[in-house]
Amino acid sequence: MNSSFNPDRQHEDVDSKIVAALDRIAQAFRVLLWEKTKQHQLSPIQIQILIYLLYHADDEMTVGHLARHFNLTPATVSDAIKTLVRKSYVERHISGRDRRSAHLHLTDAGAALARTVATWADTVRELLARYDFQERTVVMQFLMRLIEALQRQQLISLTRMCFTCKFLRSQPQSDTQVTFFCELMQKPLQVHSLRLDCPDHESPALEE
Repeated sequence: MNSSFNPDRQHEDVDSKIVAALDRIAQAFRVLLWEKTKQHQLSPIQIQILIYLLYHADDEMTVGHLARHFNLTPATVSDAIKTLVRKSYVERHISGRDRRSAHLHLTDAGAALARTVATWADTVRELLARYDFQERTVVMQFLMRLIEALQRQQLISLTRMCFTCKFLRSQPQSDTQVTFFCELMQKPLQVHSLRLDCPDHESPALEE
């Protein structure tokens, strides 16, 4: 069989090993997130919504933004929001006459809970700290490139990262070295300073 999960294929196939490894890592993330859901009697997406609302700007706090960010239907997001509203973690603020344009805001209780559940992946971050900084930087850049490729295939929603931003300029210095420059900030960027989620991100597709 040609499946990446076939150990016989993985033996000499680096790409299959990466696929299988990412799947195992995804399993660990699901376990960590589910632990938080059991503690607070919320679904995984409800916890992710709370965290999103805690760290994003007001103009991004709509059902539409959430649906695009999590690659879900607006109906699925609306159902999750209803539970959070009922539990007094989220409030809807209607703007104008169009109820569909309601902005979502965390209540004080919701913000406190969001800060608590936002630590759900800290175990992974603590493990990463054991590895060499340069090694982690290489992995970070590789994962960002992989995310960029997955976005092109429309398998995940758009991430506001440097590699998909019209302001980023890159210049190869050698086979392994690339320098980066942000035209918005007008300054060079170290590899470890590349952003995965930048509020000033603009897609090249928006350029005239």
